[in-house]
Amino acid sequence: MAQHSTYSGGASRVRRRALLGTAVLAVLVALAGLATYLTREGRSPSDTASAPPSSPTASSSPAAPSRPHTRPRALPVPPKTHDPITYGKAAAAALWSYDTRAYSQPELRKALRGWLTTESKYADPASVDQVVPSAVLWREMAANKQVATAKVNEGHFPHAFTQALQDDPGAITQAYVYAVTVSGKQSIRWKGSSAGGVESRSTTLAVQCRPNHPCALVGVMPSVAP
Repeated sequence: MAQHSTYSGGASRVRRRALLGTAVLAVLVALAGLATYLTREGRSPSDTASAPPSSPTASSSPAAPSRPHTRPRALPVPPKTHDPITYGKAAAAALWSYDTRAYSQPELRKALRGWLTTESKYADPASVDQVVPSAVLWREMAANKQVATAKVNEGHFPHAFTQALQDDPGAITQAYVYAVTVSGKQSIRWKGSSAGGVESRSTTLAVQCRPNHPCALVGVMPSVAP
């Protein structure tokens, strides 16, 4: 899909999507195990990539989630850390959370893009945009004051990534891009609801952590790597 090399040169969105995979794979040229896993056809997309757009299955029903008496949540701000797992967990929580009472869809999208690495060679904003509900869906959610919060249970380097690094530790030193898999739960509430919905979430993120620089997000992987 996005990681196939047969994309149109003029399709910048597809090119950006492809760069997410190559951001990790090009840096870790010797990491055939990770490349094989992430580009394998037939794998289901990551929960994160589809969660917010599909999560409002509740929005197609009469009511959509938002905690009636909670304070509005601020836009997500990236942490200053040099630990890719710590950063990945924070990024996943940000991607799984939103508050239609507190800000607009464009504001959330802009804030999440602020987590991306400034190295455009690696940054994949399209993969982040796909996590944000569409403008039409956001309006429906906002009408019901929908709020989503996230609880991260754990984060780790995928097995294939760890094994590949053991096989060739120096391969990471070109762009310092790490694969991080995060799992947790997303809770959704809306006005007038005494109880919302809770769904399990998991995603694999590409995180860049160069020496002497805080970590930054590269993008959301199209598949979840265990």
